[in-house]
Amino acid sequence: MSPSRPRALVALVSIVTFAVGCAGPSAQGGPRLWRESSDAVVAPELARVNDLLADLAARLQPGLVHVRVQRATPPKDDSSREDPAEPRRSTGSGFVIDPSGLIVTNAHVIEGAAAVQVRLADGQRFPAKVVGRDNRVDLALLRIDGAQRLTVLPLGDSNRLRVGEFVLALGNPFGLEQSVSFGIVSRKGAPLTVAAPGFDFIQTDAAINPGNSGGPLVNVAGEVVGVNTMAARNGSIGFAIPANLVKMLLPQLATKGRVDWGWLGVAIVEVTEDDLDRLKLREVRGVLVRSVMPGEPADKGGVRANDVIVGIDGARLESPRDLQRVVSSTPVGKKVRVVLLRDGQQTELEVTIGLYQERESSAGEPPRREPQPPDAPKDPPK
Repeated sequence: MSPSRPRALVALVSIVTFAVGCAGPSAQGGPRLWRESSDAVVAPELARVNDLLADLAARLQPGLVHVRVQRATPPKDDSSREDPAEPRRSTGSGFVIDPSGLIVTNAHVIEGAAAVQVRLADGQRFPAKVVGRDNRVDLALLRIDGAQRLTVLPLGDSNRLRVGEFVLALGNPFGLEQSVSFGIVSRKGAPLTVAAPGFDFIQTDAAINPGNSGGPLVNVAGEVVGVNTMAARNGSIGFAIPANLVKMLLPQLATKGRVDWGWLGVAIVEVTEDDLDRLKLREVRGVLVRSVMPGEPADKGGVRANDVIVGIDGARLESPRDLQRVVSSTPVGKKVRVVLLRDGQQTELEVTIGLYQERESSAGEPPRREPQPPDAPKDPPK
């Protein structure tokens, strides 16, 4: 036997002895480095809430889908791309709203898509067709064919949603599948983007991370009350499109592939105390017209700068968001009665609502989803 073999046998015996020594005390009932919990008791109320939330999440997840997008390959001479020869890919979330294969997601998720694929909760993959989209609210409608026994998530009444209610945000953040976060409705009000036409969005502290876009925000009844769309940069708050707004837009997306928003063509601001004497007003109310765009509906109807609009077709206006909401939801081509104050005197005009024309970004370039503070714009056009 060579001199090295005894040393090898000694080393082997030492290793075996060390392993047995480590396992021995535990197996023989010796002291442990941790404590087993054998008498933990959960309060019945908490246990019930815990089980109900887990059961709710399990019931909803089959209706959640993963949206994968391959974007068009940019031109080879486009020097702004790091690797222009490579197609760009992105992912997002969505959910089934009809057993025929209709799926709701965000418009920015499928922006510039050359191909869209939907993966169901059971792993099945289907090519998806973009039925319609609206960048202003950030909503899109997809369709897949051939899928059987789809789980449909029902849309609830978002107007009944109250601040403080529990909600679940479902999605596929960071490429992770079937993620659920829990929180409350923290606010109902202006979203982070300027383009949204005056409708209140749902603010929540339920985590909405990259990849959650297009997923459902669900109440404890299992109803979709919103479509997750964006989050603040620090991730502390997120925003969702209210379900009632989604229900208002879906018919147009399904039949026309777009949403026709109403348009006046004015830049507007809030009326302040400083405006009372200058404009001969008695109270701070209405919407101050800062400027009128030449040739647009307001200009054709006789609206002037420094007019204060206080009503449209009987709807009382208190703030610029009121005017945005009323005008944007009025059918294009409809004649409306505009009540305004001009030099302190009430005047009525008839204005024909025009069509809002979206300001397109560069061809093939998806819009940047960098949120801004709600009070950033002072002159929102409408």
